[in-house]
Amino acid sequence: MLLNDVMPWSTGPLRLGRNWVVAPDARTLRARWDALVATGGAERAALFRETRARNLDTPVAALPGQATGTVRFGKEGGPCPEPVRIAHGAFDEQWLVPDHRLIDVARPELWRVADERQLFAVEQAHLPGAAGPAVLVSAVLPEGRSPAGRPGRIRPLYRRPGGLEPNLTPGLLEALSGRYGSDVMAEDVFAWVVATGRTTTQGCAVPLTSDATVWTRGVELGRHMITVQLRGARGGERPRLPGGRRPYVRAAIPPRPATMAYDGEDEALLLDGGRIAPVPAEAWEFRVGGVPVLEHWFERRTTGAEPGTLEAFRPAAWPQEWTSELLELITVLALLGQAEGRRAALEEAVALTAWEGTGLPGVPSAARGPASVLDHPEEGPEGQFALL
Repeated sequence: MLLNDVMPWSTGPLRLGRNWVVAPDARTLRARWDALVATGGAERAALFRETRARNLDTPVAALPGQATGTVRFGKEGGPCPEPVRIAHGAFDEQWLVPDHRLIDVARPELWRVADERQLFAVEQAHLPGAAGPAVLVSAVLPEGRSPAGRPGRIRPLYRRPGGLEPNLTPGLLEALSGRYGSDVMAEDVFAWVVATGRTTTQGCAVPLTSDATVWTRGVELGRHMITVQLRGARGGERPRLPGGRRPYVRAAIPPRPATMAYDGEDEALLLDGGRIAPVPAEAWEFRVGGVPVLEHWFERRTTGAEPGTLEAFRPAAWPQEWTSELLELITVLALLGQAEGRRAALEEAVALTAWEGTGLPGVPSAARGPASVLDHPEEGPEGQFALL
C-alpha cells in the first residue's frame, strides 16, 4: 500500500525563494531584516533577491496565524516579524521570518492546520541505493526538502486544527480495527507508517500485516521513533542515551570551527580543537537520502556566504545554543540508529505475515485536498480581508 493511499492529503515542499529568510538563530534574522529595511530602491531590490514569484511590489496576503505586514514590501519599514521555528531539512530545526511577502511558495494550507496538536510526516524522495529513513516526523512546520536536494511530500496527521479529522483514507481505521480486533487510532497508523515505510519509485510504500501481534510491535516501535524525533515536543520526553553514553563537550568548541571529523576509536567528534564524546558510530554514520546528517548540519552553519548579501549576516562566533543543539542531535541520531535492528526485524515479520490488501477502502477525491478550515478573517494584500 502506498502512503499516498493511507494519508491522502499532501503538499509539495515550501519554496522559500531566498536563503536569507531562514537561519539557525533568530538574532541573525532580525539583523538581516534591519539591514534590508534600512535600504531602498535598487539596493533593497538587490538585497531582497527578487524572483518571478516575489518582488518588492508583489501583493500578498498574510500567512494564516501570523501577524505580519501586508503592504508592498518596497514600502516596509517596521520591525522584523517574530521568527518561528521550522524543520529546515532532515533533523535540522532553524528559524524563519514568517512573512508571506518573502516566501515564493509558503503553502498557506499547512499554516492553517499547524498548531499544538499537529504532527507532520515528511516523505523522502526515492534515491536508488541511498541509505536513510523513508519518513521523518516534525512537530513544527517542515520545509519538506531533503539533504540530497530532492523534494518530498508533506503530510499533516490532521486535516483541521485541534487534532480534528485525521488525514487518513475514510474507512481505513474501521478496516484496520476489524482486522486486528481492537480499536486502531490515527496515531497508531502514523506510528506504523514511520516504523515500516520505505521509499520506492512509486512513492513511499507502507506494507500491512495480517497479524495483530506484529501490528502492535510496529506501532510500539513507531511511537518510540516519533518520540525521539520530536525531542520533547507534544508533551513527550526529551531523548536521552543511557548514563555513561551521553555525549559531553570534552574540549571547548573554538569560536569559528571550520572542520568536523570523527575519531572512531575514541568515539569522539572533533570540531577543530573542540571535542565531543562519546559519540556513537550510529550517530556519525546516520544518513538521510544518502547524505551524512551530522556533517550536513555542520556545513549549513559554517559554510561562508557571498560578501554584501544578507546571507553574510551570521554570528561572529559559534553560539552556545548550537552546541546544545548538536548534543541533542547526536542523541537523536544515535537512538534512531540503534533502533534500526528492531526496524529490520519488524520488516521481516511483516513480510512473513503480509496482508494482501483486500478489504481496504478506496480514496475519495475530496480526501486528497485540504479541508475548508477558515473560521476567522485572514488579512489580504494592503490590509484587505482575504477571500477564500
